[in-house]
Amino acid sequence: MKEIMAVVRLNKMNQTKKALSEVGLPSITARDALGRGKGLVDLALLKGAERGYEEAISQLGQSQRLIPKRALLIVVPDDLVEKTVKTIIQVNQTGKPGDGMIWVMPSADAWRVRTGEHGDGVLDDV
Repeated sequence: MKEIMAVVRLNKMNQTKKALSEVGLPSITARDALGRGKGLVDLALLKGAERGYEEAISQLGQSQRLIPKRALLIVVPDDLVEKTVKTIIQVNQTGKPGDGMIWVMPSADAWRVRTGEHGDGVLDDV
């Protein structure tokens, strides 16, 4: 089993939840997050750049402000990793800075608190 951690734009969260649910992966954990990538991004400039304003686009990279994001944690069986990652990318990819990041990490085990059962059986299986 693998843990998938994805950081996505706030305005893509509902679409991401819906898309994951539609492909049979309704179980996710979401947290508020702040961050930025390699570029130095100012939120006002980013909004202007998304609207296509050349002035905003030319000024991207001149600020160190942390941007509000949403961090998703999803644990899936190994055979669902590619499907999960592709779904997240499909919904969140705009081709512009700030689309997010995805990490895939090993997860040794998962336990369902209510029943005490553990292993791949407690995960979503499509």
